[in-house]
Amino acid sequence: SFYRKMTKIKQEIYTYLKQYKELYGNDIFIGYDEFSLFTSLNKIDYTKKNKLNKFENEISLCDKCDIAVNRNNFVFGAGDPEADLFLVGEASTHQEEIHGIPFVGKIGSLLDNILFAINKSRKKGVYIANILKCKLPKNRDPLSKEIQNCVPYLKKQINIISPKLIVVMGKVAAKALLDIETGFNEMRNITYEYCGYPLRVTYHPAALLRNSDLKKPAWDDFKWVMNYLNK
Repeated sequence: SFYRKMTKIKQEIYTYLKQYKELYGNDIFIGYDEFSLFTSLNKIDYTKKNKLNKFENEISLCDKCDIAVNRNNFVFGAGDPEADLFLVGEASTHQEEIHGIPFVGKIGSLLDNILFAINKSRKKGVYIANILKCKLPKNRDPLSKEIQNCVPYLKKQINIISPKLIVVMGKVAAKALLDIETGFNEMRNITYEYCGYPLRVTYHPAALLRNSDLKKPAWDDFKWVMNYLNK
């Protein structure tokens, strides 16, 4: 983690200076080689992965909403920190909370198959997160206050990753982010802007499991996604 890395850097600097003092006393003469070593030790890794890890540590104990009381795991998000595709769901399910990973079980398997079909995976090119990081009781829709509390977290995740495209899955998540009352079918096939990034809407994998007739239009959506990302 970020803090372990900083502790290691401090220890390496201390050891180096202690050895230097034993050899040369209190006077420090910094030549090119020593300066290079010192600056290399002070390099802090500001990669997207470390930024995400640091941010997760900062917010994983969030208790702004009542639903945090019975939380098993904070479901931050998962995937490739260098992703060009950012997928957004609504809220954590019971299984997701147990594993601490978004989109698991049958829903996750279906999503993985869709991603494979467009030459993507959770490990390469895709990052996945829910709007809400906690499970909702009785599978109810999120309250506006809960959305307001959690959306800033999602926005920061998006800005850290800086994807080429955001795809929101499901009516509830789409309306929560876009704040529009348009019918779901009317929301599809339109490119919106969110946090400065293009955003598209498609069906949630759970809806495809409930109604196989939706698989074809969902596949049409992801073919568009594939073509857009391959431009």
